[in-house]
Amino acid sequence: MGGRNLAILAIAVVLGIIAVIMANAWFSGVEERQERIAEEQQLTRVVVATQPLEFGTALTLENLRMQNFPAASVPAGAFMSVEEAMQGGRVALRPIVPGEPILADKVSGAGGRAVLSALLPDGMRAVSIPVTAETGVSGFVRPGDIVDIMLTRQIPGLGATPSDQMTDIIMEGVQVLAIDQVATQVEGSENPRVGRTAVVQVDQYGAQKLVLANRLGLLTLALRNVENQEPGPLLTVTSRDLGDPSIYLAGQRTPPPTSSPPPVIYAPPAFAPQPARPAPQSGPPPVTGPSMSIIRGTESTDYPVDRLGGR
Repeated sequence: MGGRNLAILAIAVVLGIIAVIMANAWFSGVEERQERIAEEQQLTRVVVATQPLEFGTALTLENLRMQNFPAASVPAGAFMSVEEAMQGGRVALRPIVPGEPILADKVSGAGGRAVLSALLPDGMRAVSIPVTAETGVSGFVRPGDIVDIMLTRQIPGLGATPSDQMTDIIMEGVQVLAIDQVATQVEGSENPRVGRTAVVQVDQYGAQKLVLANRLGLLTLALRNVENQEPGPLLTVTSRDLGDPSIYLAGQRTPPPTSSPPPVIYAPPAFAPQPARPAPQSGPPPVTGPSMSIIRGTESTDYPVDRLGGR
């Protein structure tokens, strides 16, 4: 009985070895055929991804493979072998889709880590600013989006009250690198995610402006179309530009009715025009009482008389 079991075990081992040899031969044959086809059609074999690679994903044998690519259209930085692509423990620095060539500028260097600094072009800086649901477009701002940054603060100068506010667009067309510690969009996530910080890419002067602006007032992100990079007018909006707040209550364009009577406004009484006084007459004053008229030619003259007929 024991000899029979040993015989069965030996046969199974031999069959397993034969299967491994045949599988290796088949894969070797496929690889040789692909290389022969590449030589005949003037193709080049480059390393591509076999599955989606997110930021920080390590390059392994499971997510890489070789694929024929037109020799005249090989992108710069492509790897010619899987071993070269995995050398030193490279990781993805940008999202890579299946079938996309693995390029040197999309992965870290040999022995590199998934650090955000690897995403920054020369001369650029990464700065984080606080965001909320109100200032971060309710979580719809994702890594890779383009935004404008607005600053709301009190109007400076004497006589300005806390209600006197102003809003300026201090930076336009700023790229968002990360939200919190997520530097890439999560595939399959359709719901907005509200973060507490947004990491944006700016130059050195822009980084200084953002740090100072964060101390002066409230920063707000305005999401814009990634294809529309035309600059805006950069106007300053103040609280006075909003007009009378009472006309915007509940969407009304007229002031809401009130039960109290309208206020009485005092107005000084109007003065009636007085009749003009007659101009003083020249000559003797007019005669009052008994008088006697004496006519000389065409002129008549009145003379006062007393009761006895005397003057």
